[in-house]
Order: sequence, then C-alpha cells, then structure tokens
Amino acid sequence: MKEILEGKVIKFGDNVDTDQIIPAEFLVTGDPKELAKNAFVKVRPEFRNIVKEGDIIVAGRNFGCGSSREHAPRALMGAGISCVIAKSFARIFFRNSINLGLTLIECDIKANEGDELLVDLKGGTIKNKKSGEVFEFKPLPAFLLKIVEKGGLMEYVKEVLNEKNSHNAR
Repeated sequence: MKEILEGKVIKFGDNVDTDQIIPAEFLVTGDPKELAKNAFVKVRPEFRNIVKEGDIIVAGRNFGCGSSREHAPRALMGAGISCVIAKSFARIFFRNSINLGLTLIECDIKANEGDELLVDLKGGTIKNKKSGEVFEFKPLPAFLLKIVEKGGLMEYVKEVLNEKNSHNAR
C-alpha cells in the first residue's frame, strides 16, 4: 500500500447507501471488476465512464449506510477507487472496507468534483492541490493500517500465521 495517495475527486453527498453503491440485482458475483461495471448505476450512471484508477471519493455523512454487503467496497475497489474520504461512515461499511483493504478516512474536507487531492496516510494530511488547502485527519490505528496495507484481513491473518509457523518450526 502506498503511504501517499494522489487522485481526482468524485463527489457525493450524505447518506450514500450500499444499494446506491451497488444495487441488489448486481450481487450475483463477488468479482470486484464485474461489480465495478454497475457501481452507482442507478444514481450516477456516468460513474463507470468517469472513474479512473486512483480516484478518490469525497462524501458527506454516513457513507455506506444500508445493508452490510461486502460487495459495496469491492465494487469501489474494482472501479479503481484508492480511498473514500467522508465526514462519517456507517460502522459496518467501515469494517467491511478495512477487512477488504479499502482505505477510508474520516475527515470533513472542502473539495469539488475533479479537484486533485494528495493524501498522506501516515502523516494524516490531505492537500487539495487546486485550492492549496490542507486538512488534517487522525490516521488509522496501526493495527488497522496493517490490515489495509496487506490487502485486507484475510491476507493479514495469513501473514501472521505464516510468521508464527515459521518461528515455531525453528
């Protein structure tokens, strides 16, 4: 995982729910790339044509509310979203995202659609390159950052178990 993320803003408002991120009828696969084809299809059909690898979603309060489906963060990851910055997240969405390796940042920032952001994950700063404004956020705790760095909870646990097994084998 990169310590510095740079990407274009795709802006959303408050209460973006998991049905808006990936509608229920498209939950027939767990493949992130396939899910990405229908991300926001009902509320923002142009999303799939404007999103680029490394883009950053900036949203308001309660991002990821609704059902607890893991398909929502998978769809965002499949679309190339590097992180989501929001004023607040639904707790289950937050946990699912971390478990899958999607970076989330709770911060109230000023950014418009298309602005470019520079995010320092360990330093806890976000710079809007267009306006020059810098916003501070509390970085993820070290153990959560390790899970995201490893690509999700399963990869993190595999690494911990491998280290433990190799240590015990000595």
